[in-house]
Amino acid sequence: MVKSACLISSIILNLLFIINIYVGGQWKLSWSSRAAAEAEAVAAISCSGHGRAYLDGLVVDGNEPVCECNTCFTGPDCSQFISDCTANADSGDPLFLEPFWMQHLDSSALVVAGWHQMSYSYNDKTFVSKELEKLIRKIHAIVGNAVTENRFIIFGAGSTQVLNAAAYALSLENTSSPAGVVASVPYYPLDKEQPNYFNSERFKFEGDAYSWRNISDASTNMIEFVTSPNNPDGQLNKAILHGHNVKTIYDHAYYWPHFTPITAPADEDLMVFTLSKLTGHAGSRFGWAVIKDENVFNRMIIHMQLNSIGVSKDSQLRAFKLLKAVLEEGTEIFDFAYQTMKTRWERLIRTLSLSNRFSLQKINPRYCTFYNKVRELSPAYAWLKCEREEDKDCYAVLKAANIIGRQGNVFGAEDRYVRLSLVKSQDDFDILTDRLNKLVSEEDGAKTM
Repeated sequence: MVKSACLISSIILNLLFIINIYVGGQWKLSWSSRAAAEAEAVAAISCSGHGRAYLDGLVVDGNEPVCECNTCFTGPDCSQFISDCTANADSGDPLFLEPFWMQHLDSSALVVAGWHQMSYSYNDKTFVSKELEKLIRKIHAIVGNAVTENRFIIFGAGSTQVLNAAAYALSLENTSSPAGVVASVPYYPLDKEQPNYFNSERFKFEGDAYSWRNISDASTNMIEFVTSPNNPDGQLNKAILHGHNVKTIYDHAYYWPHFTPITAPADEDLMVFTLSKLTGHAGSRFGWAVIKDENVFNRMIIHMQLNSIGVSKDSQLRAFKLLKAVLEEGTEIFDFAYQTMKTRWERLIRTLSLSNRFSLQKINPRYCTFYNKVRELSPAYAWLKCEREEDKDCYAVLKAANIIGRQGNVFGAEDRYVRLSLVKSQDDFDILTDRLNKLVSEEDGAKTM
């Protein structure tokens, strides 16, 4: 009788609690109301459209968040333009997607209880959110950019960690010499920098893939990084090396409708993707790989466990919320991102078409299965070349004009080339095009519209 009475009392108390917080046909916020109020208060701070205030950002007078201004803007509300500042087109910060998320605040917002997912692992004793994995498979199926059926998926701290784990998994154990890591020039700098930095006995960077194409030594184990679309030039690269002694890692970070036509679902043995180039959230540090071979998958799992005991659950939750919002909005993010990049490329081409001194990479239009039409590519970066004989250091030429890019030698190429980022904020892009317009207008013999 006593146990029954306690049970009934507990049920009644729970019902009263539910009735108390469910008012007028909607939930009445309780513990989350303070967090929601704080987030809304910071989001409402005006920075003149040239900056943002953040809950965990800079503060003044103890706890008051302040505006953090975009490049070339200053002042308490970021309203003051610095006219002689440098256009910084170096980094690949994908802030061009920030306006999209400003328009989708409710679907992307996240409030988390202090006790949320405190354990190292999930309930199934893995380090992977199965619900997030489902969303990743679904978004690949909708976009049509990768085959995930009967494939294994692993998470990492951005594509950076995933690429390194893949190289470890594909390099042979108990071998007398390390596997040779190669990539075709111009290559993604990390393909060289990570092997050199970690100085592993299992693999070593050996330069340009083309220089190994005609070497018939099948005893040398090779790992080729294929970045497609390529960073820096946006080309849809294919593997250069083939054979039983060659393993290939496809980096498809930019294989989304924002940047390139989706020509077919990628179906390679090991494919790497990243949240940063899909939603723009580079700081969340979340990437994944789609893998055919279970043995390779298991070796990557072991590497991740020893390296970082899995990926932050907070990052996985943020990725889950963002991808859920992307799926709810249909094709909106892809339409917004593609139109933004398309418009930026049209402006850039219009400016540089007047120049005899500079040229851009040439990429042919392709049929896109996502948009069901032939379309131009809209890469994340301009691969700019200085054409004059005397302009051997293109980086220096641009720097003299108050433009900072990334030198060609970083990508294994000549210094006649410079990579210019087109994915930063609208302010960054506007300042870049203004500086380029001025530089082109000062050319001898420049064309006119």
